[in-house]
Amino acid sequence: MLSTIALDTQVIRPGLCTGCGACQGMCPYWDSAEGRTFCYFDCERKDGRCQRFCPRMPTDLDALRRSCFPGETILPELGPFRGLYLTRAADPSLRAKAQHGGTVTALVELALREGLLDAAVLTRSQGGLEPEGVLAATPEEVRACGGSSFQIPPTLAVLNRALQEGTYRRIGVVGTPCKTLAVYKMMANPLPDYDHHTERIGMVFGLFCGWGLDWEGLRDLTARHAQGVAHMDIPPSKYHSLELRQERGETVSVSLDEVTSLVRSGCRYCTDMTAEFSDLSIGGARSAAGWDEDKHWNQLIVRTEKGQKLLDLAREKGVLECREVPETGLDKLKGASLGKKRTGAKHLRERTGDLGYLEPSAALFEGL
Repeated sequence: MLSTIALDTQVIRPGLCTGCGACQGMCPYWDSAEGRTFCYFDCERKDGRCQRFCPRMPTDLDALRRSCFPGETILPELGPFRGLYLTRAADPSLRAKAQHGGTVTALVELALREGLLDAAVLTRSQGGLEPEGVLAATPEEVRACGGSSFQIPPTLAVLNRALQEGTYRRIGVVGTPCKTLAVYKMMANPLPDYDHHTERIGMVFGLFCGWGLDWEGLRDLTARHAQGVAHMDIPPSKYHSLELRQERGETVSVSLDEVTSLVRSGCRYCTDMTAEFSDLSIGGARSAAGWDEDKHWNQLIVRTEKGQKLLDLAREKGVLECREVPETGLDKLKGASLGKKRTGAKHLRERTGDLGYLEPSAALFEGL
């Protein structure tokens, strides 16, 4: 029998919870505060949305992939793949407030303007701190969510509430790999007696992700090193740093040695770097041009026909600028993604003795 007890014993207590919010916003039992998920009451339902949608409950990823994407598009390292692009928002004012090239903001704005979406679930933060999930229905509200945070808020609680309220017919979702996996679980396996709303999910935008950080720990770290944070980022690994841009303009560099101890437990068991369950996946660019140039651009993976159509529309209307992907770009991205799969699988085996929540899809991880 599945119940909140099962979710607690299989996900929360073992430290696998990602804080995505998939279990929240549907009933009063689940809640969270500053990245910690908790349950107010036990529930003895034989089946429930909280367990069914949680990205850390056992999931046959191979079966989910095959049910959602054409098999011929799936690469072992990257999941569904139709193309890799280097992109950035054409509007410099948008780029100035965004993380890297502002591609996500530009695409979500375009989808709203063209009527492809009525609203989008996004994350809004203060210079990367104290993030919260929001439902944005105008370009101005979308732009207010520019930038990234390494604290992970329960954004999907906002999606769950929006789906049930029914105000919007086509809702976009922007999220990290754990969140986009949860969304695809919602769409592929709803509870017939309770979920008649997932057809309102219009498009899923995935964000490349290495890991999220402990809320209190990151707050304390930034307070020690900076006076008011306007933006934060992690450059390529050779810099071994967290960059904090202060509100007055100066940038402070913090060694990753101070940061890695703050990585959330649940993130250590993640095997998805590029948000494989999505229509489009976006991350920071990597090329021979170097970080000074790359930090103004994004890498974008097209995964579905829907995603390709939006990208084509963005290029046609001059919303995005594109640059040629370096010859080695795809191979490097494959290598980085494979590295995260190996690390996550290794940590899971050390923690559980097997592949834990990935066990139903163990064949995908053979040889890692």
